[in-house]
Amino acid sequence: MSLELSEKAREVKPSSTLAISAKAKQMQADGIDVVGFGAGEPDFTTPKNICDAAEKAIEEGFTKYTPASGTNELKQAVSEKFRKFNGLTYKPSQIVISNGGKHALTNIFTVLVNPGDEVIIPAPYWLSYPEMVKLAGGVPVFVYGAKDNGFKPTAQQIEAAVTDRTKALVLNTPNNPTGMIYTKEELEAIAEVAVSRDFYVIADEMYEQLVYCGKQHVSIAGLGSAIYERTITCSGLSKSYAMTGWRVGYIGAPEKIAKLIGAVQSHQTSNVCSIAQKAAVEALNGPQDSVEAMRKEFDARRQHMADRLAGIPDADFLVPEGAFYFFVGLGSALKKSYKGETVGTAARLAEIMLNDFHVVVVPCADFGFPDYVRLSYATSMEVIDKGLDRIAACLKALG
Repeated sequence: MSLELSEKAREVKPSSTLAISAKAKQMQADGIDVVGFGAGEPDFTTPKNICDAAEKAIEEGFTKYTPASGTNELKQAVSEKFRKFNGLTYKPSQIVISNGGKHALTNIFTVLVNPGDEVIIPAPYWLSYPEMVKLAGGVPVFVYGAKDNGFKPTAQQIEAAVTDRTKALVLNTPNNPTGMIYTKEELEAIAEVAVSRDFYVIADEMYEQLVYCGKQHVSIAGLGSAIYERTITCSGLSKSYAMTGWRVGYIGAPEKIAKLIGAVQSHQTSNVCSIAQKAAVEALNGPQDSVEAMRKEFDARRQHMADRLAGIPDADFLVPEGAFYFFVGLGSALKKSYKGETVGTAARLAEIMLNDFHVVVVPCADFGFPDYVRLSYATSMEVIDKGLDRIAACLKALG
């Protein structure tokens, strides 16, 4: 008998974002004034009407198990949200409620991927995608987007990466970490490739309501029956409703896929917290004023941060169109030195910023672009100004 641990588990990279956040929190606990741009969550509290619905659920004793794939009430609410916001028709039987968007994606890869199957991942990408694919036994295949195209790979690039082992494409719009959005025309071209080459599209639309510049969010599943049958649409309430800790995600999929995902979830986790499900119903069915208020505040911060970054010589960036991140290139700064040593990597620069200038940025080697960092503007204007002052001071200190 061998006591070796799972090879798949040993090959998984720890989340660099969580590691940096943990170190920053420890420094704060030690009394150090640390400014953070690492957060992948809104700084707003969950709207009161949603919290009230959760309290009511507790008071009424809604504290038992629910169906593993979610309550019918919540599935109905998600179905209606898909219809109104995304222009998609998913019946409740095509919907599975999961423990956050990350769990929804894990479920999808578990159901779609067989050992050796390839999953195309446009880069830059959210760092968890390739690890999820590998845990499911699949092989991540990266396709790199060019800056002059908003870091979005073209349909031609995607088609060139297709092989006879290609099972799926992950499509994240608005994108984390770039904040860029795929246009309807770009999605139509990608859909044509997916249909003609016969692979699935995993549409991660978690930031779908955080869109700016008069842009429109488009769901690829709405571009025709052929692509609809090949798409699993994934979203959740974490970002748009400031409900990160409630852990409510969901998918809409062809019925056979939704049924399998529900079966997998029934054995792995069973249902999402019953109280969180009641809160989610209120979030989707209740007033949407708070969602728009948060979106407007994010937009104001986005514009302010763009103005400030424009005044920092070594910062190379595009103004994001959605989500709440800036993707900032620091290639010129990496060639400089600090305390007699060449900086070299964004990871090293992030370490310098945290240790000596007490500001948190996320290095993006694990996002596929080692010369870039991600800055979140899911924080106050005051924090944005203080943090950017520290970043500017750090870059100025480089020789």
